[in-house]
Amino acid sequence: MGELASAPKVALGSIAFAVFWMMAVFPSVPFLPIGRTAGSLLSAVLMVIFHVISPDDAYASIDLPILGLLFATMVVGSYLKNAGMFKHLGRLLAWKSQGGRDLMCRVCIVTALASALFTNDTCCVVLTEFVLELAAERNLPAKPFLLALASSANIGSAATPIGNPQNLVIAFNSKIPFPKFLLGILPAMLAGMAVNMVMLLCMYWRELGGGAELSVDGKQMEAVEEGRSPPSAKTSPQLNGNAMMSLEMSENITTKHPWFMQCTEERRKLFLKSFAYVVTVGMVVAYMVGLNMSWTAITTALALVVVDFRDAEPCLDTVSYSLLVFFSGMFITVSGFNKTGLPGAIWDFMAPYSKVNSVAGISVLSVIILLLSNLASNVPTVLLMGDEVAKAAALISPAAVTRSWLLLAWVSTVAGNLSLLGSAANLIVCEQARRAPRNAYDLTFWQHIVFGVPSTLIVTAIGIPLIGKI
Repeated sequence: MGELASAPKVALGSIAFAVFWMMAVFPSVPFLPIGRTAGSLLSAVLMVIFHVISPDDAYASIDLPILGLLFATMVVGSYLKNAGMFKHLGRLLAWKSQGGRDLMCRVCIVTALASALFTNDTCCVVLTEFVLELAAERNLPAKPFLLALASSANIGSAATPIGNPQNLVIAFNSKIPFPKFLLGILPAMLAGMAVNMVMLLCMYWRELGGGAELSVDGKQMEAVEEGRSPPSAKTSPQLNGNAMMSLEMSENITTKHPWFMQCTEERRKLFLKSFAYVVTVGMVVAYMVGLNMSWTAITTALALVVVDFRDAEPCLDTVSYSLLVFFSGMFITVSGFNKTGLPGAIWDFMAPYSKVNSVAGISVLSVIILLLSNLASNVPTVLLMGDEVAKAAALISPAAVTRSWLLLAWVSTVAGNLSLLGSAANLIVCEQARRAPRNAYDLTFWQHIVFGVPSTLIVTAIGIPLIGKI
């Protein structure tokens, strides 16, 4: 498939990649406490300085569609929050809830099913702060729910071609139709979701013992979900001048527009809420029929901005731009590491032992996918291995080719749960939780891996025999 680069390039590329790993695992290491985002940029710059990757290739390696999708879903998520979607979701999750354990199960199920349609990254962007609020108002620990959100989002996203980026690549290259892809992985996804849920309950049984009663009243929860301060909170008398000017400008524009002058504030809010739900459903339908995901999400976001007919700056301020910068650096770092030839060398060495016509071969193949997905990221792993795995399976039977693609989709997706760096969804949950304006929580690499390793190995093993059985 490829050869190793020169020894200096391999060594320097490995050093730059090690810097990325170190800063991602220890963002506040004493001798370089610059954080994950700056650490990601540092490793990207090192890749260029060390001539592992050229400046042009570095820019080209930044996956703009994924960045566009993340940006747009953050904007859409902000409008859905203002439309009260999370308030309704909270009522659904809390309806006749029997406490923390029951709530944990509901979070797992809702997240997994939603991720199959909305993508895992989208669900994590939209739901992280909501899950933190949900746990806090019931005096429950945040960690189990954040782990449930990230792991269930990854597992659920495996079921459809639109669930995550690597599945999109696989569906495009394999030409597997949407229904066949769904039916081929759905049994494994459902079984994996259930097993992951049971493991979370077993590991955090004591911590989830409470939570039957709310610690805040309904009005306070509604205020939080609508993006306002709770009734009990005091508003600071000191306001930023620009913010005041922006507010006045928004009010002037709103009140001067003829349509808004002819309707009450309640009717206007109802219209905007209804429009937010309708265009979001349209976005999901567009995903399902195969339209470009990034531009679909961007179009949806802009439609909401235009129809809202107010200054969009407050909404755009909710976007986590540092997360987008982190991903940009990560894309360059991973691309540079792939150019060293090490991921390809690992596959070349193990390929003869990775045939899909035996249990031993499937086991070896799964281990390779798990390792490479966490070293080089799952999308590059799929790009690296997809055609080669399919060619090897074609020597067995046509049915084996389809199953090999579905196996690649399942294992590369569930591999994201192994470590915090295994998938974008994990990093989104981690960074969104750390930067949350309320109830912020720092989910560390080690907290994640203690649950991630056993969950990934068991869920992967249980799901493999069920792939392609329908």
